Amino acid sequence: MKILLIYQSKTGFTKKYANWIAEELKCDIEKISHIPKINFSHYDFVIFGSRIHAGRIDRLNKIKQLNLGKKLILFATGATPEETNSIMEVWNSNLTEEERKIIKHFYFPAGLNYEKMGFFDKTMMKMASMMLEKRDNKSNEDIGMQNSIQKSYDISSKERIKPLIEYIQSL
Repeated sequence: MKILLIYQSKTGFTKKYANWIAEELKCDIEKISHIPKINFSHYDFVIFGSRIHAGRIDRLNKIKQLNLGKKLILFATGATPEETNSIMEVWNSNLTEEERKIIKHFYFPAGLNYEKMGFFDKTMMKMASMMLEKRDNKSNEDIGMQNSIQKSYDISSKERIKPLIEYIQSL
């Protein structure tokens, strides 16, 4: 089985997961910027990985334009420590109901790296933190989010790729 992994990484977390997956599967790996040079007919499956940014999966629309259908497997990285309702909302807003049925998707907790963020992203995170600070009747998820966005951290783990690896190996 021939597999290609394409990734988009802004602060390094998605790249780290992409490298771990490629190493385990011994598959080809490319940055999303190399798409024009790729002959997709050579591959049985394409894995795409990117970060969740403001509720959107970066560059997913570019991948969707390739019309890979059942050949596509998706993973997204983010600062949320586990797959919660907010991650389910991300899947629902980024994938249609039909796409959620045919595109196997995985979430990998990663972290935040303020040192590699641009000004706009840092500003957005500061605003989110301030909004959470002012919120009355905070849920446990709100409190967890507020605590998690105050500074850089890395909760990525090679162990987390296991469900994706097992899924591919079952094909």
